Amino acid sequence: MTLLVTSASGANGDGFGALLAFESDGRLRGTFIDDDRIADPRGLALDAKENLLLLNSGADRILAISPQGRIIRDIGRIEGLNPGGGTFGPDGRYYVGLRTARTIIALSTSLDADAENVLPPKVVPFPRGFAFGHDGRLFLASGIGPHGEGDNSILAFGPGTSSPMRPTRLVSGPQLSPLDLTIAPNGNIVVSSEHPFGAKDAVTSVREYDAKDGHLVRVFSSNGKAEFRKPRGLRFAPDGVLGCVARDEVVAFDFVSGSCLGSIARLPRLNGQALVFLPD
Repeated sequence: MTLLVTSASGANGDGFGALLAFESDGRLRGTFIDDDRIADPRGLALDAKENLLLLNSGADRILAISPQGRIIRDIGRIEGLNPGGGTFGPDGRYYVGLRTARTIIALSTSLDADAENVLPPKVVPFPRGFAFGHDGRLFLASGIGPHGEGDNSILAFGPGTSSPMRPTRLVSGPQLSPLDLTIAPNGNIVVSSEHPFGAKDAVTSVREYDAKDGHLVRVFSSNGKAEFRKPRGLRFAPDGVLGCVARDEVVAFDFVSGSCLGSIARLPRLNGQALVFLPD
């Protein structure tokens, strides 16, 4: 199993600005692919059907990459795209959050058709991760932007709401400041949180919420087994372990017990944004 991590750069934290590969034991293998179309990479998702990686580049591009580290498809540069996180929807399309437009688009994995706007522009002040629940609802984390704009909540769109364009505010709370969102194997919502966002003494955690009524189920903390600073992207490994990228490390949690397993990879200046567990 290879661990792939996007490391931001520039205004997003002076990281490596590259897609990095780590061995299963946490050793750095190196840059997974060296191509100038990959700059300040953000979202990353594995298309298991075609065995391709979909990567959102800060160079206003979306790329499809082979397991051997070659770019197979390129949507081409779209001025002002500014893509953030990405995930696959129930319909098999690739969904991408747009940081500037504050919305979500969907496009085919062939990357040869026009993208479709899934939600209205500026649907939230600052999107911070999204995923589709087991019932088809789209859950969107609304967090705080780099300039302090935004709120701290989780919205639900689609099935179970009166209208796809009229979301339900499912979660809000004084201790929540979401940075990414995923769906657990049990169907619950899992978010990484840094509260207050950007504060030196911020409380960092992974929080699990019931997808039906939004109540807080439990809070995962590092308990001193990892530094766990600036948590960002979340992803479940095939064995059910939950990985979370953070500043200088990737932290793992046993989702069943809720215990922290410590750092599974460490690298100064990692500034991770998203991760994927790639089968060898």
